[in-house]
Amino acid sequence: MRAQSSATAAPPIAVTGPRDHRGLGTLQAALGVVAFSLTFPATAWGLEGFGPWSLVAVRSVLAAFIAGGCLLALRVPPPARRHWPGLAVVGAGVVLGFPMLTTLALQTSTTAHAAVVVGLLPLTTALLSALRVGSRPSRVFWLAALAGAAAVLGFTVQQSGGALTTADLYLFGALLVCAAGYTEGGRLARVMPGWQVIGWALVMCLPLTLPVAAVALSAEPVRLTAHSVAGLLWVAAGSQFLGLIVWYRGMAAIGIPKASQLQLAQPLLTLVWSVLLLNERLTVAAPLTAAAVLVCIAVTQRARG
Repeated sequence: MRAQSSATAAPPIAVTGPRDHRGLGTLQAALGVVAFSLTFPATAWGLEGFGPWSLVAVRSVLAAFIAGGCLLALRVPPPARRHWPGLAVVGAGVVLGFPMLTTLALQTSTTAHAAVVVGLLPLTTALLSALRVGSRPSRVFWLAALAGAAAVLGFTVQQSGGALTTADLYLFGALLVCAAGYTEGGRLARVMPGWQVIGWALVMCLPLTLPVAAVALSAEPVRLTAHSVAGLLWVAAGSQFLGLIVWYRGMAAIGIPKASQLQLAQPLLTLVWSVLLLNERLTVAAPLTAAAVLVCIAVTQRARG
């Protein structure tokens, strides 16, 4: 009788199942994609007042100060030595390589053309993930991923008139280093909080980015405007830190391949921001490509690895 009374009086316990966990992870990864979709327009704004080296170095320094402040305030201990090589890959790919190469490309390329990097990034990330962490997505997953990448690539190439420029070398290099950083960051986010992954990667790069920022600011002209300051602040706080926090958490929850496929929507979001923020013209092909990409995303999210 006592056991029955105790059971009756006990309050109900909310149980969070795997489905809820995956749903939250998908939401976090999607928020990261939204943050990243603003990177190219914000970079274009930043280039209105900063040189390419100044913009990349200062954004990394500001993001490192934000991350370092959070790490100090919460008294987070340094990562284990076995995680340092992985953090170095994250830093080289996400903190240094991708921002620098895409910024150089955006000096001569439009945001629409540069979006080809993002269109191919999900597939490249999934490929590196299969090699690095041993993930084995299904055949349906790969077919949908290839179809989505082809749709985005065809759309962005059509937007640029099909001509390849010297900026493409920067863009394809950025594609490879960023995919490596995403893959390694997603792996590390399984053993430490995602914000600590990018936080420590930013702090590790500070001995390099801080002197580069000082030299670049003295060598390149700076013209502070509302656009250039807003662009700098977004790529530093939004793209470089906050966006990567939710992105790595999402990858840890739902897996690197599936999270990477959400980025198929990123070029289209970037084009929308380009119209709203940069006054670029959007063709009628955009909604058709958006529909095709959304179908591919739905298939990849349902496909079982």
